[in-house]
Amino acid sequence: MASILLVGVGGQGTILASKLLTIGLMQAGYDVKMSEIHGMSQRGGSVSSQVRYGENVQSPVIELGGADMLVSFEKMEALRWLEYLRPGGSVVVNDYQINPMPVVSGVAEYSDKILDELRAGVSDITVIKAFDEAVSLGSPKVLNIVLLGTIVKMMKLTDINWNEIIASEVKANFIELNQRALARGLEIV
Repeated sequence: MASILLVGVGGQGTILASKLLTIGLMQAGYDVKMSEIHGMSQRGGSVSSQVRYGENVQSPVIELGGADMLVSFEKMEALRWLEYLRPGGSVVVNDYQINPMPVVSGVAEYSDKILDELRAGVSDITVIKAFDEAVSLGSPKVLNIVLLGTIVKMMKLTDINWNEIIASEVKANFIELNQRALARGLEIV
């Protein structure tokens, strides 16, 4: 069984990426369980989605120290959720900053050492500029699909027809853009 924890900030597409991942894993014949927590996602709050798959998955909940992979759409979120990563687990982090309300209001500061802290605590870390990659494709909104491509590659799930899944789940005028974003994610890891 494998457990993937996807975390981000509301509006980054964390839930869509998790949904596409879940559909692909189900089509590949895995037993899959997914749970999501939206929190104050519509106001830029934290969002998490847990995807567990294998032969027989009993629970969608990833316990502390139980995630094989932590995928963070925003770098502070990676630090917040790091305790869920199992020893020896992998971290994929989007090198992107979204200031939380305490930073916006001037009560706190956003550390410029987050990636250093992550690297100090995790031996298997991949840092990606998914936002920049998405912008270069034509829309920052596909950063989630760029990250999905990295998950697919790193978890060796490339034999699933992800382009077909994207075509069935994304609005028609965004299919090609999302398919290119997936391809970019596959390429950069």
